[in-house]
Amino acid sequence: MTSPMRPSSAWLRGSGVAACHRPRLETSLLCAVLVAVAGVTPVSRAAAQSDTLGVPAIVVPMDTVRGLRPGDAIRVRVWREPDLTGDFEVDEMGVAVLPKIGPVKVGGMSPEALRAVLTKTYESYLVHTAVDVSLLRRVQVLGAVRNPGLYKTDGTMTLGDALALAGGVTPQGNAKGVQLTREGRALSGSLSMNDRLANLPLRSGDQIFVPQRNWVARNPGVLVSMISLAAGITTRIMLSHR
Repeated sequence: MTSPMRPSSAWLRGSGVAACHRPRLETSLLCAVLVAVAGVTPVSRAAAQSDTLGVPAIVVPMDTVRGLRPGDAIRVRVWREPDLTGDFEVDEMGVAVLPKIGPVKVGGMSPEALRAVLTKTYESYLVHTAVDVSLLRRVQVLGAVRNPGLYKTDGTMTLGDALALAGGVTPQGNAKGVQLTREGRALSGSLSMNDRLANLPLRSGDQIFVPQRNWVARNPGVLVSMISLAAGITTRIMLSHR
């Protein structure tokens, strides 16, 4: 199978690379520049992801990732009760310690189910109970971002919001190639900056990875200079053989 990085023989002849057999300094320089330019091709998104991740993607059903897991936290807001409001960590046993209630087994529970339990429980202490519950996923934001690290994300956030926690995508980053990864594997699906995290198969410990753009996109000035140099050398060779 012919490599996509190798220029065809017809192209080489048309570009003057066939003149490499002539012992001239200009021709030698032209050969080097043309071959370098010919060897620089944009990398497709699929290829870039494959090279970065190195393993096939896996499909994770949504119903296996909705519940709370160790390393997550729950954000509880109780109306007019600041002492009962806050972020509470979920330990390795799937338990969170809540004010007035104490340890609560929350592992595997959805926000809706947990809200119902807390509302029912707090009715013993409050006259008017209004409880809001949201999950905080502990995820890593890695790759071409300004401040890679571990962050807690709310399901109401978008993918763009999560990247903003890490300072945003760097100029070298490919915002259109963002991937969710787990244990070295990519989670399937095309991602958009407007995707809500609650709609993604995201759970605690996952990574949001931003790959770098391909060489051409990151070095447009170098490519232009190489093409200009090749054109100049080609012109000199053509003039010298008139």
